[in-house]
Amino acid sequence: MTQDEQKQAVAREAIRYVVDGAWIGVGSGSTANMFIDELGRIKPRIRGAVASSVKTAERLKSHGIEVEELNNVSDIPVYVDGADEVTERGAMIKGGGGALTREKVVAAVAHRFVCIADASKLVGVLGRFPLPVEVIPMARSYVARELVKLGGFPAWRMGFTTDNGNVVLDVSGLSIVDPAGLEERINGIAGVVTVGLFARRGADVVLLGGDAGVRTLVPGT
Repeated sequence: MTQDEQKQAVAREAIRYVVDGAWIGVGSGSTANMFIDELGRIKPRIRGAVASSVKTAERLKSHGIEVEELNNVSDIPVYVDGADEVTERGAMIKGGGGALTREKVVAAVAHRFVCIADASKLVGVLGRFPLPVEVIPMARSYVARELVKLGGFPAWRMGFTTDNGNVVLDVSGLSIVDPAGLEERINGIAGVVTVGLFARRGADVVLLGGDAGVRTLVPGT
């Protein structure tokens, strides 16, 4: 199977986790987009969706799916999103597309996080993919210096602004053996909005597309 075929396979499989008559949280990126396309086929089954980015909201609306603001939704049974890297324990690096903060907020509200990815995203140790950190603009240089102290090599994603009006530093050179600990430490740096480590609230289910089909991982079991 090609990488796109693997993504399509996990997008179809994720439909099994959709709760009828409820709001669903939807992530951002190429794999999430394929899930949105599948969701469009069953839209009468759901109440609507909460989007993690402006682009996701636009794609949902293009399928005729109602999009609601998170402030108006108190219960999200399931959040479906991709990952830039994921471990078998459900820890992830996310934010390659720059939507990490809104993704993290919607994931925090959801009762279950279903991560969908092709097999290449599964890693033993996070960090090969540069770790995105969303930062308020005035703190960019200060936060970069603090990230260097942690052993990273931060690069300003120039020309890019998040949906929240902030900038992103992409941090390479990290071998993240304690994802939850590093997540807490980086989030504690003044000026950081959030870091693209999803470990303290990781995936409850990981669907991995491969040549043999979809592999389901349930971290913690």
